[in-house]
This record gives sequence, C-alpha cells and structure tokens, in this order.
Amino acid sequence: MAEPITLFTLLATFPNTKALKTGAVSSPLVNFNFADVKVSNTQFKPLVREQKYDLGELAIVTYLQAKQYETPYMLLPLVVVGRNQHHTIFHNVEKKPLKPSELTGKRVGVRAYTQTTGCWVRGFLADDYGVEIDKVRWVTFEDAHVAQYHDPDIVERAPEGKVIKQMLIDGELDAAILGDVKEEGPIRHLIPDHESAGRAWALKHGGVPVNHFMVVKGEIAKSRPDVVREVFRLLKESRAAAEPAIESGTFNPLRIGIEANRKSLETIVDYAQRQKLITRRFSVDDLFADATRILGAAAN
Repeated sequence: MAEPITLFTLLATFPNTKALKTGAVSSPLVNFNFADVKVSNTQFKPLVREQKYDLGELAIVTYLQAKQYETPYMLLPLVVVGRNQHHTIFHNVEKKPLKPSELTGKRVGVRAYTQTTGCWVRGFLADDYGVEIDKVRWVTFEDAHVAQYHDPDIVERAPEGKVIKQMLIDGELDAAILGDVKEEGPIRHLIPDHESAGRAWALKHGGVPVNHFMVVKGEIAKSRPDVVREVFRLLKESRAAAEPAIESGTFNPLRIGIEANRKSLETIVDYAQRQKLITRRFSVDDLFADATRILGAAAN
C-alpha cells in the first residue's frame, strides 16, 4: 500500500462537492484538511501567490494568468463551478434607458478586471452585442489575484469605501457585473431575456461557460501521481452523488474531461488574450499536458 497523504484543500460546499466534504465519498489513500472558507474566491490570491493549498478550486482566468507566470499548479479536467453568465450584468432602470449594445463609452463596474465572470461577459458583449470593450471604462474594486499582472489603461479603481451596487444605484456606473444576485428596486438585468440568451449561447459555443476547475500542487503531481488519480476519482464520485441531479449534455455546467470542456476553454483563452489578461494563447492540450500524462484515458 502507498503511503496515505493529507491534502490542505480549498473547496467550497456545492451539491457536487458535498459528498466529498462530508466524507460520504472517501479513500484510504487521501485525506482532506478542508480550509474553513465559505467563499473560495477569497483564497485565490494566497493560492497563486503563496502556493498555500495542496489542492483547490480556482477560477479559470486566474489559472491561465498563473500558468503564464509559471505558478506550479496542475489543472484537472473537472469543473466544480460553471454557469450561464448573461444574468450577471445589471443596470439602473431609473436612469437613462440602456441596451447591452449601448455600453461602448459607458462606465461599467466589476469586482476585478481579471474576474472570470467579467471576462466571459466582456467576451459575449463584444461578439454578440457589438460593444467595443476597449472603449468602456471598467471600474474595479480589487486587484488581480496574480501579483505580476497589472490592469490595462481602460481600467480605473473605484474610490476607497465605494460599493459597486450603491454606485449603480447612485448613477456613478451605467452598468455593473454583480453575479448571482436578484433584481431589487431599480436594479434590473441588462439582458431581459438572459435565460434564453444564455441557453442559445451555450448551444452555439459547445456548453455552459466554465468557471472554477480543480488544481493540484505541481510537486504533488510529480511525486504522487497515484494521489492525483485518486483525487480525480473522488471528485467524479462526489459529483455523481449530487442532489438534485445535475443537468446533462450541453447545459451541464459541471462537465468532466478534456473533450467535454475543450470548446469552452478555447473560447475563454481567446477572450482572455483579446482582453489583455494573458499574452500567451494556450492550447487546451497545453493546459492538460500533465493531467493527460497522469490520468491517461480517464482525462478525456
């Protein structure tokens, strides 16, 4: 028997991760010391800057930037968070009427310019609504998770103490990427038919946009490929145990395997490069070279 290992792990509790986090899915080879964190994105910065975690969920744009600067983590072909993104951008209906196609020249708030949700939204605004994203003023509230990255000139930092939603209410922003929030007061979805728009986008682009994948520290991948294989197996079993059942096919937000995620990854790499988030255009096979070597046919 190989020596058991305990992995310091960053992973939020979702239906697809619950079985693993509760121990309903377990292994004699791998134990997990889960960080006491409710929202994982608060720990993406120490993950990529300090290599704090042995195993963790990580937003794909943060991973692409970290890989460009040779941060030593290996990407697993398994999505732990994915969703349509058309519902995440909002405007204030009490101000001047606004359509998605009218954002060129406007001020749009986003938590960070490097946020994966923001990258997806800017991508479809440019491609599907004709927005010139380089002529939008992007107002941010946080810096990048990856220390080496610096925002482009089209980005400005909101004044200290400002809150993105209140700035939208006060008319200091024309629109804002707020994520999974409900319409409230004058704050309404910028894309009224966002559900049908999101499903149409997924059909055209090969699936629901991917967001968080799992990464494992490179030194563990090199020294313990058996642990990588076991972690991948456990994550797949945990997803299979999810309740309610996860939608399958094109609209499955939690796809497993390289081929199932290839088109989405090609799209986000393209968006990230066009938006000056990365300078190197990674191929999907580049991203999963180590995973393919360790997981073999299971990676596909």
